[in-house]
Amino acid sequence: DQETGFTFSEYKAAFTLTANIVFRFALPSNAPSGPYNTVIQAVVPNQLGWIGLAWGGNMVRNPLTVAYPNGQKATVSSRWATGHSTPTAYTGATYTLLNTGNKVNGSHWQFTAKCAGCTTWTGTSGSVRISPTGSSRLAFAYSTGKASTPSSNTSSIPVHDTPNYFTNDFSLGQNPNFDALLQRNGVSAMGAGAVFVDGPL
Repeated sequence: DQETGFTFSEYKAAFTLTANIVFRFALPSNAPSGPYNTVIQAVVPNQLGWIGLAWGGNMVRNPLTVAYPNGQKATVSSRWATGHSTPTAYTGATYTLLNTGNKVNGSHWQFTAKCAGCTTWTGTSGSVRISPTGSSRLAFAYSTGKASTPSSNTSSIPVHDTPNYFTNDFSLGQNPNFDALLQRNGVSAMGAGAVFVDGPL
């Protein structure tokens, strides 16, 4: 990615004949055996009011990345669902927007954020860790409805349309200089899933 310097794995989902939803993931080479940070980037057509990604491949009991446009940037929200109902705020994963890679233009909105806590969690059947060298099934959903309070990372959001699934090869997004790239983009490399106080984005 020329703007941020990261190497990303990428998945494109056709939204219309002329517009895609794009998810990109960057992570460190030689990731530690426990939690590790990731960078998630999404490019979203302007017709969509919000988008959500489930790191565990389904809606229930795994970190959910929810984002919606707010002026010239997106708000990124950390959520968790215990059932097929409205997800609530989740403090086990925190997001920090990079200084670059966040924009809104005439056709789409885009966010690029570091996530601490997206790669490990305690799910329905115990502890889960996304392999940084393998492939994992992810899920995503979206709605044309808008967040009620776009500036708030705990805003209520309308019910999503049908969820979609894809398999992402995380090994394609490895970066040997991951921490240096975070710092170049104005974000601390510290913290990979320790207990965070979820501050303002």
